[in-house]
Amino acid sequence: MAAPEAWRARSCWFCEVAAATTMEATSREAAPAKSSASGPSAPPALFELCGRAVSAHMGVLESGVWALPGPILQSILPLLNIYYLERIEETALKKGLSTQAIWRRLWDELMKTRPSSLESVTCWRAKFMEAFFSHVLRGTIDVSSDRRLCDQRFSPLLHSSRHVRQLTICNMLQGATELVAEPNRRVLETLASSLHTLKFRHLLFSDVAAQQSLRQLLHQLIHHGAVSQVSLYSWPVPESALFILILTMSAGFWQPGPGGPPCRLCGEASRGRAPSRDEGSLLLGSRRPRRDAAERCAAALMASRRKSEAKQTARAAPATRVTRRSTQESLTAGGTDSKREPLPPATSHEAPGTKRPPSAPATTSSASASSSTSSSKRAPASSAPQPKPLKRFKRAAGKKGARTRQGCGAESEDLYDFVFIVAGEKEDGEEMEIGEVACGALDGSDPSCLGLPALEASQRFRSISTLELFTVPLSTEAALTLCHLLSSWVSLESLTLSYNGLGSNIFRLLDSLRALSVQAGCRLRALHLSDLFSPLPILELTRAIVRALPLLRVLSIRVDHPSQRDNPAVPGNAGPPSNVIGDEEIPENCLEQLEMGFPRGAQPAPLLCSVLKASGSLQQLSLDSATFASPQDFGLVLQTLKEYNLTLKRLSFHDMNLADCQSEVLFLLQNLTLQEITFSFCRLFEKRPAQFLPEMVAAMKGNSTLKGLRLPGNRLGNAGLLALADVFSEDSSSSLCQLDISSNCIKPDGLLEFAKRLERWGRGAFGHLRLFQNWLDQDAVTAREAIRRLRATCHVVSDSWDSSQAFADYVSPGRVIPHIVITGLASLIPR
Repeated sequence: MAAPEAWRARSCWFCEVAAATTMEATSREAAPAKSSASGPSAPPALFELCGRAVSAHMGVLESGVWALPGPILQSILPLLNIYYLERIEETALKKGLSTQAIWRRLWDELMKTRPSSLESVTCWRAKFMEAFFSHVLRGTIDVSSDRRLCDQRFSPLLHSSRHVRQLTICNMLQGATELVAEPNRRVLETLASSLHTLKFRHLLFSDVAAQQSLRQLLHQLIHHGAVSQVSLYSWPVPESALFILILTMSAGFWQPGPGGPPCRLCGEASRGRAPSRDEGSLLLGSRRPRRDAAERCAAALMASRRKSEAKQTARAAPATRVTRRSTQESLTAGGTDSKREPLPPATSHEAPGTKRPPSAPATTSSASASSSTSSSKRAPASSAPQPKPLKRFKRAAGKKGARTRQGCGAESEDLYDFVFIVAGEKEDGEEMEIGEVACGALDGSDPSCLGLPALEASQRFRSISTLELFTVPLSTEAALTLCHLLSSWVSLESLTLSYNGLGSNIFRLLDSLRALSVQAGCRLRALHLSDLFSPLPILELTRAIVRALPLLRVLSIRVDHPSQRDNPAVPGNAGPPSNVIGDEEIPENCLEQLEMGFPRGAQPAPLLCSVLKASGSLQQLSLDSATFASPQDFGLVLQTLKEYNLTLKRLSFHDMNLADCQSEVLFLLQNLTLQEITFSFCRLFEKRPAQFLPEMVAAMKGNSTLKGLRLPGNRLGNAGLLALADVFSEDSSSSLCQLDISSNCIKPDGLLEFAKRLERWGRGAFGHLRLFQNWLDQDAVTAREAIRRLRATCHVVSDSWDSSQAFADYVSPGRVIPHIVITGLASLIPR
């Protein structure tokens, strides 16, 4: 009797609260109803008024509400704000109640966006709170605009931070400064334990203060947090300092910025610990300290500003300008002297009236002279130089504070040893690109000219395991920095480089991956590489990657356009390094998944076969747009798969012309090790469909291991679909359970006949049937009847597609259209 008495007591308590608040709530709700323009509306129910009153006083009644019986609590849940709704989640689950429908309704009403069809939302509460956190952080939502979002007892950022698994930083690093501010310290601490993925989208140029805030944020979230993945998206003109900062922090290197506060989490012992030589030697190759990213960014900004001021001064006093010829003669006459004629304002990088430091070192090298001379040649008309991915610089001639030699004057030097100059056209070899200097640095010479961050004085902390760069063009400096970091980034498990314009830097990337693979504890198991061009053909590049990373499990590589052998490879070399390409056999590797997207043009089958022979553990192979010189070459590839890849389970072909390879397709369908085969837009039935379809069906009926067959975009038609139905007949030993016949010109009457045949043979449910983009809208009634019958035997996935778009699918290269008439173009043709 104790439980019913407690239930009755709680119900009486709720009624007492309701009675005490009904009159006040009724008067408050009735006033707007009387003044409504649409006329008086029905008053709210008594229970709803009581629920609203209880939700408004949850600060006092929270514990009592949690103890309410399930039926009463279920009616109160939709009336709570998001803070108490989130807090009561555990209690509701214990009482058998779900809040998912409430959170979904909140998403639709407040976020007003539709989730992607590819996204499977398992918890609407987490999804809502994560999006709510991002909107509040960016200031794109007003919490005071809705009573369900506003509560003075809770902090929106702090309350929702524990649900954030993925955080996106956009544009000019909005939100980074707010998160590292002292009032949000608890928010940042919560994010450090909950956040797993950090994304950067559409970044723009930022100031030093924003980069300092980002430095502290990355240190907290990566080095002292749980962030394991960093992704960069759509950065057309990357800022070198900011990009290198993100890379080095992701790799686990940390050094407080100039004037920045020390990290309170590191402790005195960590702040005093110097990294071991092994941590920095592979990255730097030299023990010479260098500046960090913030200093180099300040130097770049200062150089641009002073150059602009110098140009304005030169325009105001043209008579004082010194010609380029006289400047070159003064530089080559034997050093610089304080009594000599000064350099032109455009090349001095020194504002008018700036006092020259007394300890400036002498600069007499020919490289500095030629760089200064070429700088004077470039005098663009624009007032503000635009940053470009590839930058050039002047190499410092000595260390800061060094004494000048006897007989040599002190050349004017900026506050920093070097400055970045906006890239211009290279003239007569007078300028040295950063890539040319960097080649010697990577080969063992002094890499100080790279301008890398000051990693030698940095501490090594926890690093991420997944790095993704999507559409981020990599300058030579950025690519070399990435290669330096990769060579010792043993915690990295997955690397994605998508359309980064690597060019000849791909050879340096291969060298760094080769150096990483020999490191103890190397965890890199997945590599995704795609680009518009490659200095190496895709098969040679694949062989080089597999040779460099024998422990790789997943390799996805795509090149959109054929390689151009006449393009320069590594600066200073006539062609690819000998250790990259070669005819020697590839050692056995651990590849389990291989995806290749080929450019147009015939591919050498022996090179692909050599990769397949060395990949005995391959389980999944995908070839996109592959073209072979003859069907015999394609047959050679399939024969290699049968002999050497005995564990292959999934095989996919996309956008390949297999109309002349019907015997090879039949050979595949008879393979008893494959479980899933995909022929996507492969033009299978263009030639001899009446003879090929029965042969194909016979091969499938005798295959008991094939579970899935995907045939999208092959113009199967009604006749082909009815022929394919025979695979499910009574005399078939096929165990096919997934069938994809999307984009196959199937009409409703053919689909209905297909469904009737399945019913006639009494075939049980065989799994999934995909029908996207077929001509089912030509007879909606028949299509609905066909889908209704099919759903009795399988799970049908379809869409409402407009079949008028099918003309583009019907016309393809190689298909002959006997007669076509296009009218109405006379007004579009100019006289």
